[in-house]
Amino acid sequence: MLKIRLKRTGRKGQPHYRIVIAEANRSRNSKSVEEIGYYNPRTQPSTVEIDQEAARKWLRNGAQPTNTVAQLFVKAGIIKDIKRGSTKPSLKPKKKAAKEESESK
Repeated sequence: MLKIRLKRTGRKGQPHYRIVIAEANRSRNSKSVEEIGYYNPRTQPSTVEIDQEAARKWLRNGAQPTNTVAQLFVKAGIIKDIKRGSTKPSLKPKKKAAKEESESK
């Protein structure tokens, strides 16, 4: 499966990212299929340059963007705002389990 994700470049403490198409099971900085843009969070405002035509082509072919890349695509107007799952674990299931356990005693 292909992912559209960020590949870190730049010196220590000075991140600069390339937006790349890569296999999902490969490491972050391994060989990528194609580079479609870059992102520099250190400038004010952040610099984002994306080849929109290439990004749309890969999305049509089934490549899945990571959460961060999806946010960059929304800002660039490539995709509409999409709901993505939170990366923080929910505390609700634990509370329900504890409540059920206390009721059974």
